[in-house]
Amino acid sequence: MVQYAYYPSLLGLARIGYENDAVVSLGFPAQASEPDAPCPLTDAAFAALETYLRGERKTLDFPMRPAGTVFQRQVWAALTAIPYGETRTYAQLAAGLGRPRAARAVGAANGANPIAVAIPCHRVVSAGGRLTGYAWGLSRKAVLLALEAGG
Repeated sequence: MVQYAYYPSLLGLARIGYENDAVVSLGFPAQASEPDAPCPLTDAAFAALETYLRGERKTLDFPMRPAGTVFQRQVWAALTAIPYGETRTYAQLAAGLGRPRAARAVGAANGANPIAVAIPCHRVVSAGGRLTGYAWGLSRKAVLLALEAGG
């Protein structure tokens, strides 16, 4: 059974979902909606998130187990391969997966990413470089990209 812990983060309220020994979700809801059940795993994940948001680390390395389809997990793996400070388009990700016509499907999988920031779906932009489609709000996406760009 998934349990949740809530933390006040630099991006607003962070909700970390965990099951057994791994984080299964990380997001930024408007308010807490489940009982708060922090544990050493979520404390460590939150500490990693905060040091990342302060620019003191470039990766998040806590145990993760995102649930999704085979295709979604392939897209999420491709997202984690995008270097810190760089972006890709949906079409570039689709081509990199050997499915150049699947840009929309890649976008849907990107939008279904359950572990924000650690699986860096914020690094995906439109073909013209515009900020598009971020489940936690374009303002958060802009903050994350500016952080990674050194701004």
